[in-house]
Amino acid sequence: MAGEDSSSLFGEIRRFAKTSGAVGGIAARVVGARAFGMRQDRSSNAEDLKTILGGLKGPLMKVAQFLSTVPDALPEEYAAELAQLQSNAPAMGPAFVKRRMSSELGPDWRSKFKVFGDTAAAAASLGQVHRATLHDGTEVACKLQYPDMASTVEADLRQLKIAMALYQRMDGAIQQDDIFKELAERLREELDYQREAAQMRLYDAMLHDQPMVHIPKPIASHTTKRLLTMTWLNGRPLMRRLEEDAPQEERNQIAESLFRAWYVPFYRFGVIHGDPHLGNYQVMPDGSVNLLDFGAIRVFGAKFVRGVIDLFEAVRDNDNDKARHAYATWGFNNISDEQLDVLNQWARFLYEPLTDDRVRPIQLDEDPNYGRSIAQKVHAGLKRTGGVKPPREFVLMDRSAIGLGGVFLRLKAELNWSRLFHELIDDFKTEELAARQAAALAEAGVPPSLLT
Repeated sequence: MAGEDSSSLFGEIRRFAKTSGAVGGIAARVVGARAFGMRQDRSSNAEDLKTILGGLKGPLMKVAQFLSTVPDALPEEYAAELAQLQSNAPAMGPAFVKRRMSSELGPDWRSKFKVFGDTAAAAASLGQVHRATLHDGTEVACKLQYPDMASTVEADLRQLKIAMALYQRMDGAIQQDDIFKELAERLREELDYQREAAQMRLYDAMLHDQPMVHIPKPIASHTTKRLLTMTWLNGRPLMRRLEEDAPQEERNQIAESLFRAWYVPFYRFGVIHGDPHLGNYQVMPDGSVNLLDFGAIRVFGAKFVRGVIDLFEAVRDNDNDKARHAYATWGFNNISDEQLDVLNQWARFLYEPLTDDRVRPIQLDEDPNYGRSIAQKVHAGLKRTGGVKPPREFVLMDRSAIGLGGVFLRLKAELNWSRLFHELIDDFKTEELAARQAAALAEAGVPPSLLT
């Protein structure tokens, strides 16, 4: 067979065999314990799952990190263990680099660079990054996709579907069909680096008037479906800067820059960056941020964004009728009065900082487990009332809000979150958002499929 990725079926079988024992073995323990009335050690199961997943390079690790931030997508013990997974997998060696670059840019690929670093500068779940210099002196980052990733994705998604279905049968508070569909579609999209390049251009168009947010620029002549070349941004990983005990003023500026990086695109253009992982941004000495990794992007209709603002107003005004309308706008159908009360508990948790017009931390309660305790109450309420089926559009938006809130907690930032929010939503008009969205998509050359 020609090409390193041509044996995708065999790659998928190998991957399936490697992961099916992990998920299947844990599933057998759980089901057996339930069938015979035995007490199951969920923390032990979770530790086993983390150990197995942590040894894998690829999307299953990425999805595990994702699920660890979605309240009650997995049991608490599983989420706690999976949250510890790190993105930095061991880099592929020189032989892989030569094959990948030759297959994407041709056998004379080295002639297209003035300098190319053979050693990976960074490694993540779907690919690794090499630093290079173009002939005009432009410093660039070349992200090379690992081999057999298409088959890896499909094998991992099958295991994820089994794991999520098992948990839904055990619990039932959250019907996860659409959550899985959303995760699967976004993960498959991340394999297409030309799509990611278009999404990078989209973010550059949406944030061109935000001087505290920097976006790399893709180099079209050196980009293919499995190779993404972009301008190199110099910055420091956020976690490394926090370890140095950055002053409060700098922490506040970083938090404000991140707030604008995420929510200017959402409230002005209906677009969300769905992966607020700490590795996806760097910080500069002036508190500005470099936003990286544009594989997981979601585009929403203006009506959906209007529903987000409606729910904020419902929480602020304690208006249940408006809250019900907002949930219906998103696709939560036929919710009972009791379910409405339960969902509003979660909404109040998310929106509370935005209703408080003063400088403050994102969370007043200093308990780091406060958010999870709220999630547990909501989970118990949904289970008691028969469960809900979150619409797929809700998944990345909720994940971004929770993930970014967690970053603000780590920063110990103190800002007037209400003021920042109202700068974006005051005088909101759906028709204006729709027009801005269409113009930005056209400017970036984003394919119409992004809207599906």
